[in-house]
Amino acid sequence: MINSVTFCRSIGDATRWRIAMLVRDEALCVCELADILRMPQSSVSSHVQILRKAGLLESERCGKWTYFRIQPRFRKLLSTLAASLGSPSQKTEAADLKRAVTRMEKRASSCCPGSVKLISSTSSKVSTRCCS
Repeated sequence: MINSVTFCRSIGDATRWRIAMLVRDEALCVCELADILRMPQSSVSSHVQILRKAGLLESERCGKWTYFRIQPRFRKLLSTLAASLGSPSQKTEAADLKRAVTRMEKRASSCCPGSVKLISSTSSKVSTRCCS
């Protein structure tokens, strides 16, 4: 069970906050996050593991990829925090979202097949290349 201190520590880093905002509604794998954030995959993986160990992320294994998304019980809280307190860098997050949309449009032709169970809460579409 996650407590408030663990929760705050896990999202208290600007990079982890950016990751949390990206996987709040859409399941993404580490290589997709690395592309979107323009960071080395190893760095992104380390940040994802901190969020995962804190209990904020749900995951789905799909072949050799693992897709991560914020646990449903934390989505509204993160949205409320972002709306109430603002983000560390709204300009950076806007650029992240723009790159995320571009990356998701290319998902069908990328190395990442997409998640089956962790489909977007804003979309009912599932890639035809998804694992079963």
